[in-house]
Amino acid sequence: MISVVIPVFNERESLSALYAEIAAVARTQAFEVEILFVDDGSNDGSWHVIAELAREHEEIHGIRFRRNFGKAAALSAGFHAARGDIIFTLDADLQDDPAEIPRFLALLNETKAGQPLDVVSGWKRVRLDPWHKVWPSRIFNFMVSWLTGVSLHDHNCGMKCYRSEVFREVRLYGELHRFIPVLAAARGFRVGELEINHRQRRFGHSKYGVRRFIKGFLDLLTVKFLTGFGQRPQHLLGSLGLVSFLLGNLVLAYLGITWVIRLWSPDAYLPLHERPLLIYALAALLLGAQMMSIGFLAELVTAYMSRDEDSYSIADKTTPRDP
Repeated sequence: MISVVIPVFNERESLSALYAEIAAVARTQAFEVEILFVDDGSNDGSWHVIAELAREHEEIHGIRFRRNFGKAAALSAGFHAARGDIIFTLDADLQDDPAEIPRFLALLNETKAGQPLDVVSGWKRVRLDPWHKVWPSRIFNFMVSWLTGVSLHDHNCGMKCYRSEVFREVRLYGELHRFIPVLAAARGFRVGELEINHRQRRFGHSKYGVRRFIKGFLDLLTVKFLTGFGQRPQHLLGSLGLVSFLLGNLVLAYLGITWVIRLWSPDAYLPLHERPLLIYALAALLLGAQMMSIGFLAELVTAYMSRDEDSYSIADKTTPRDP
């Protein structure tokens, strides 16, 4: 079974058409499909359309939030309810083309380093969006690929395909939905990319503005920390703190030596407390001590809260033979 998870926020006009396109692809390719519409607090009547579609078609299931919780929450609810071995995500605005689903499935079964892929991310090479959305998005994608080492052209693409086991280990919160391939790659899952068709928006308007990129950059820093230092926070915080602490001590040592030397020439003597460098040295010393202390606390919390399976990911097991 293939599960299609579709977060919905004020997309009433496009839902029936989107279902018809997905159903047509499923009939043509002869695979079983379930469609999960997750209404993320819509106020335009989207839920009434979803409920009506669910009454008419048994493969449709709806989930309705009490208010708008964000796309990551909507996807998490859909992933939790999905029963399929393969899970697709699509945006509800009809810009993602369901006709691409067979190509995703074909690429998912191709091998990378001798193993099939676990995640396939869409790449809207030709985007039918205004330039002020396209260019910031390209810069953001470059930054994500550079910082995380997961080289994708379009981390923000809403059309992606996953094996269900990915979501047994990858947990979403905040607005980390756009970084699922990065989080999956950090757990050892294999990630690929597929160039897809991007269509013109037919109904409504985009739900994202400038604030999306600001939040995205902050989330990127969070993901970089989680994937690189999630199990060893002291390696980052302690390293920065140690550098700051040692730098503060070196500057204080320099000031102490110059103070002793200048005692022999009182005319050129400048009182130590009037030197700005003293303030900077003390600030570096205190900052370094604080960061190392925070690193120790983070290690204690990590050791207390973590489980064994948080630090590794098992791909397969052999079955012991009977004696």
